[in-house]
Amino acid sequence: MIKVLLIDDHEMVRLGVSSYLMVQPDIEVIGEASNGLAGYNLAVELKPDIILMDLVMDVMDGIESTKRIMAEWPEAKIIIVTSFLDDEKVFPAIQAGAKSYILKTSSAEDIANAIRETHQGGEVMGPEVTSKLIEGEAEQNKPKLHDELTNREFEVLQCVAKGFSNQEIADELFISLKTVKTHVSNILSKLQVSDRTQATIYAYQHDLIEEQES
Repeated sequence: MIKVLLIDDHEMVRLGVSSYLMVQPDIEVIGEASNGLAGYNLAVELKPDIILMDLVMDVMDGIESTKRIMAEWPEAKIIIVTSFLDDEKVFPAIQAGAKSYILKTSSAEDIANAIRETHQGGEVMGPEVTSKLIEGEAEQNKPKLHDELTNREFEVLQCVAKGFSNQEIADELFISLKTVKTHVSNILSKLQVSDRTQATIYAYQHDLIEEQES
């Protein structure tokens, strides 16, 4: 018998899912919680085989609850069941340790099958989620604009981001003022920005300052 814990802030959702699962011969709902904190407490107490986790809830959301459950109990198998498919939800949930991620638009039968497959060690991702993950991986692997910078241009960008003038950059790196101007021009072109301010913003957005100093 697969023991399941439901964590969702909508009572009607819990009732509907629970009613369907309770008539399955191999699935038993052993607990319900209406927020992530209560769900976390029940999860570490009951140690269910599968946890069905909503994402957007009061008190504690599903991502934080998933993180805490996995930290306390790494063997937990969590299935995200949500209405949300945006990057801010999908990737953090998977990174937090969720094994499967399906949408609430899935049929009750699909949810039951996801429970069975996840319990057996599989990972279930709805087709929309799979597409999102593929897109995210492609975006992550896409070359960054700053990868085209030379080591010297990277050093100049550091100085630009720190607010150095061209003369101060020249003094700092022991190069001519003309060379600094050439590097700055190349940096703006490669980063596809129009001025030093935008180049500085780009540097901080991509953690280039910390990366150089670490």
